[in-house]
Amino acid sequence: MSGDGTQQDPAQDTGGEQEKKPLIDYPTVYTFKVMGRRAPDFVEYVRDLFRTYMGTEISPDSIQEQPSSKGTYVSVSVSVYLLSEEHRRSIYVRLKEEPRVVYYL
Repeated sequence: MSGDGTQQDPAQDTGGEQEKKPLIDYPTVYTFKVMGRRAPDFVEYVRDLFRTYMGTEISPDSIQEQPSSKGTYVSVSVSVYLLSEEHRRSIYVRLKEEPRVVYYL
């Protein structure tokens, strides 16, 4: 597997260039995990981010919150419907720019 989320198939050798197959079949429901410092508004902050990224309301049922063992951080899982790999990657790029986001998966 390469670092860009694709898998190379040696059987598909095209003269030195191996064809890459995506690991995710789109459209799909995909879950992002966003971690930050625990604050009363962090879950709503993440929900607002995804509302902007997706261009639609994010259902509260699509969001799960898990505090860290010491309660310093919180992990927010957000499940959204994605149409393409490009959209998934663009969301990760935007998450990287967010000052309150400490880590994301």
